[in-house]
Amino acid sequence: MKKGVKLVFGTAVISGISIFVNSLFIININPSIFTFAKNVLVSIFLFSIILLLNKFKELKSLSIKNWFYLILIGLVGGSIPFLLFFKGLQLSTGPTSALIHKTIFIFSTVLAVIFLKEKINYRVISAACVLLIGNFLLLKFNVFSFKTGELFILIAVLFWAIENIISKYALKDISFNIVVLGRMAFGSLFILIFLLITNKAHLLTSIDLSKLFIILIASLLLLLYVLTYYKGLKTINVSTATSILSLGSPITFLLNFVFLGQLISLEQFIGVILIIISVAAIAYYSEKRYVTISTA
Repeated sequence: MKKGVKLVFGTAVISGISIFVNSLFIININPSIFTFAKNVLVSIFLFSIILLLNKFKELKSLSIKNWFYLILIGLVGGSIPFLLFFKGLQLSTGPTSALIHKTIFIFSTVLAVIFLKEKINYRVISAACVLLIGNFLLLKFNVFSFKTGELFILIAVLFWAIENIISKYALKDISFNIVVLGRMAFGSLFILIFLLITNKAHLLTSIDLSKLFIILIASLLLLLYVLTYYKGLKTINVSTATSILSLGSPITFLLNFVFLGQLISLEQFIGVILIIISVAAIAYYSEKRYVTISTA
C-alpha cells in the first residue's frame, strides 16, 4: 500500500476518534471561538515543528505565488467553511447535514477531474456510489430537508473541496508542513477578523482552564489530522484521499458502541460494511493504474 494511502487512512482513524472525543467533551463555547482557539494552538505547534526541523529557511524563501496559495488555502479551507458549517449546524437537521458533509468526495472528485486531470476508472466510480449508499444507511437517513442551514453546509463542503484542489497545486512546490501552517495560521487570522467585525472577540475571555484543557486535546487531534492528511495528499489523488476520509464515520460508530454501549441497527451495520468495502476498493484501485493523475 502506498505511503500516502496509509497516511490518509491514519487521518480517517484520527477523524473518527476526534469526533468521538469531542462529543464526550461538549463545552459551552461559541463554535467560532472554539475553532479560532484550536487553529491558533495548532499554528503554534506547527511553527515549533518547522523550527525544530530547520524548515524556517524554506518559509523565508517562499515566492509571492507560494504566499498567495497559502493565504488562499487559509481563506478557502481554514476559515470561511468552518464559519458556514457551524452556523449551518445550528439551523439544520442532523441526518441531512451529515449526509451533505459526506458528499465532499463527490465534489472533490469532479473538481480534480477538471482541474488536475485525474482520470478515474469505472471501478472507482462504482465504489464511490457504494460509499454514498453506505453513508446513507449509516446515518439512518429517511427525511430530506434542504433549507438555509443545509445550504450553508453545502457551501462549506464546496469550499473544502476547492481547498483540496488548491492544496494539491501548492504541495507541488511547498512542503506539507508549510502548507498546513498556512492553512491554520491564515485561517486563524481571517476568523479573528470575523470575530472583530461581528463583535464576538470578547467571548475569548470566556475560555477558562477547564475549557482550555479540552481545547488543547482537540488541538492535538487536529494537529495529527492535518499533518497526516496533507502529507498523504502530496502523493495521492484528491479523489482517493477524500474518499478514504469517509472511513471516519464507522470508526466513530464503533467507539460509541464499545465505550458508550450505543446500539447499532442492522441497517447501520450494513452501511458500515459498505463504507469499509468501498473505501478499500478505492484505495486498492488507486495503486493499479486505474486511477492516474496528470497536472499537465
